[in-house]
Amino acid sequence: MTATPPQPGGPEAPGTLAEPQVRAMFDRISGVYDRMNGVMTAGLDRRWRERAADLAAVGAGARVLDVATGTGDLAYALARRVSPGGEVVGIDFSEPMLELARGKAVDRDDVVVPRFQSANALALPFGDDGFQAATVGFGARNFSDLEAGLREMARVVTPGGRVVVLEITTPTRPPLSTMLGAWFDRVVPALGRLAGDSDAYRYLPSSVRRFPDPERLAAIMTACGLVEVSYRLTAGGIIALHSASVPEQDR
Repeated sequence: MTATPPQPGGPEAPGTLAEPQVRAMFDRISGVYDRMNGVMTAGLDRRWRERAADLAAVGAGARVLDVATGTGDLAYALARRVSPGGEVVGIDFSEPMLELARGKAVDRDDVVVPRFQSANALALPFGDDGFQAATVGFGARNFSDLEAGLREMARVVTPGGRVVVLEITTPTRPPLSTMLGAWFDRVVPALGRLAGDSDAYRYLPSSVRRFPDPERLAAIMTACGLVEVSYRLTAGGIIALHSASVPEQDR
């Protein structure tokens, strides 16, 4: 699907919790994060990250940035695609998450090991045009300023490079909308209680519902100066994969 531009006077991209609260939440749940993702998605989250890595359209020798990398699964998927000779940098504001990401490294000469560092997605510590692609998987809805985060991703990608956003979205038609609502309202909070952090897993449904729908997100990406913006839905419309290019002309 291709994007249409935002309409004048349309709603602003919604916000989330204050950054310190979100960071503290992810610090707390870092130890159960991967396990909970696997339970909540029946293990499909890894497949969706592989599809996001494909959309980055990078090959051996490329340099790629993964924003809000969490425990690094998307960064490692990208590393396989840029090997040999490439580089993957994963950034996140949660140091416990980054420690878990570093612990997943496998010592193989033929596969790049991602470099993980603490950084703020709204103020990336990199120069312009330094990467061939930038991705964010299940992290954009936690940006306190979505447009600022997307503009930063576009800024650090070279003209012609790719920006990819993988996110949960909210179906609008039954029966899937009804089923997802029940899942978010009942099952996810119950899993959060079992994991020992019910607040974090009440935040998840709220953050998904606040996030722009796929068409609106595509329009925001266009407003941020990206071109060739498109998206595809998978998992029955629960998951959206957006991709776009940084324009070739001077910025």
